[in-house]
Amino acid sequence: MGSLAAIPYPHINPVFVELGPLQFRWYGLMYLIGLTAAYFLIRRRVVTKGLPLDSTQIYDMVVFAAFGVFIGGRLGYTVFYNPSYYLQNPLKIFAVWEGGMSFHGGLVGTIVALVWFSARRGLPVYTVADLAAAVTPIGLGLGRIGNFINGELYGRATDVDWCMVFPTGGPTCRHPSQFYEAGLEGVVLYVVLWLIGRRDTPPGTIFWSFITGYGLCRLAVEFVREPDAHLGLILGPFSMGQLLSAPMVMAGIFMLAWGYRKAALATPRAPLP
Repeated sequence: MGSLAAIPYPHINPVFVELGPLQFRWYGLMYLIGLTAAYFLIRRRVVTKGLPLDSTQIYDMVVFAAFGVFIGGRLGYTVFYNPSYYLQNPLKIFAVWEGGMSFHGGLVGTIVALVWFSARRGLPVYTVADLAAAVTPIGLGLGRIGNFINGELYGRATDVDWCMVFPTGGPTCRHPSQFYEAGLEGVVLYVVLWLIGRRDTPPGTIFWSFITGYGLCRLAVEFVREPDAHLGLILGPFSMGQLLSAPMVMAGIFMLAWGYRKAALATPRAPLP
């Protein structure tokens, strides 16, 4: 494979505003935009569906989810991707400016936070889970664009016509896998969940559809995404991301089937003529 890029990498400055010692990065802005969009979309859905949440509760829900994402994402990265390093350097866990977030850890953190939120507010867990899951792809898609601007989490070496040479990826032309993930985890998954949300489905359907859909998207893209350098491939051709995503697909399919079966058993049958 040649070292020349088929499409030049744009070299966007990851810092969009710098005020003295303070730096405001595109990656953080993507999170902020995603959370803001989530708030307004959830509020619109609550009104449309006539759900029992007011504006204050929706705001609190988004705040709880944000804390779950950041705390869970950071702890998940330390546990799943580099436990030995952080055991030797525990204070580095708090050095979030050095990077290192795990989606799967963030997912666990968000679930815990929203279950806690539901219990405190006396709201059905699946009502909250479905609302959150329906808008999560927006943040995921924007986050992947932030990864691209940072020049991180790029793809494996390739000679496709749209490959790029990333600043920290050596001279090799690589898949811009951040865009693949933004398209699948962001755009495609959002549309699928939106279509599901228009139907009359059992509680939890949107949430478990998100779990299943994200798992499938991540399993597919990981085949062209460069594995973490300190981990490589974990089991044969599979990466850590795939090992963490496969259980999501299995659990999601099982819970969707169980939910629909439960709904069918609860539906009264028409009397025989």
